[in-house]
Amino acid sequence: MQTTQELYTYEILTKEQPDLIQKAAECLARTFIGVDVSGKWVQEPMVGQLNIAYDDFYNFTKEYLDSTVEQGYCAVAQDIHHNVVGVLAGDTNAPEIIGEDIFEGSFYDMNVILRVLEDVDKRFMEDYKKRNGKDLEDGELLHLFMLGVIAEHDRHEIIQQLGNRLIAKATAQGLKGVLGEATNMKSLRVMEKYHNMKKYKDLQGNYIVHKYEDNSKLNGIPANIADGTYIIIREL
Repeated sequence: MQTTQELYTYEILTKEQPDLIQKAAECLARTFIGVDVSGKWVQEPMVGQLNIAYDDFYNFTKEYLDSTVEQGYCAVAQDIHHNVVGVLAGDTNAPEIIGEDIFEGSFYDMNVILRVLEDVDKRFMEDYKKRNGKDLEDGELLHLFMLGVIAEHDRHEIIQQLGNRLIAKATAQGLKGVLGEATNMKSLRVMEKYHNMKKYKDLQGNYIVHKYEDNSKLNGIPANIADGTYIIIREL
């Protein structure tokens, strides 16, 4: 019996690995758009609810990885055949609030997701400023942006290993914490269990959440799958 450690190898990508970056983007796009893994349907709820095509989402993901990979916070898991079966991608940029639709054509519905993320990010940054007396700057927090796992086996082990590498690196580089936007119950539970991330409470003691039931484009998402996008955090 092979151990998980032998089944999968892990590494942090560099920009000198275009083939792996492409495979990582494919893995992420497949998990977000929807993929059958061992008879279970894996999909990001907002993407499932909206009209988003694989090619558009792949291009978005690939662009993100290309622009952030040199920061050193994109980790991949490969199986023994060198297929990328897990990706956790992040960056150390402070979240950017654009405040207007930037996607068009067949990718127009991506603006809905962008607005949800900007809503929670903006409220987090306002709370951060009140607490710290200054704006959140680039290089202060590790922002975990995308997680995708298409492995048939040991999915939680992969999530643990990928996160451990990025969080260890963030700690070594002196970052203050790890930030994420959990868009569904499953990712929330996994990040709580394996990486000690918790739902963030603002100074009033309220969770920062964008409730799907209040969003006309997303209120079809079943509440037992996801009730909203939450800011999650872990201090380092």
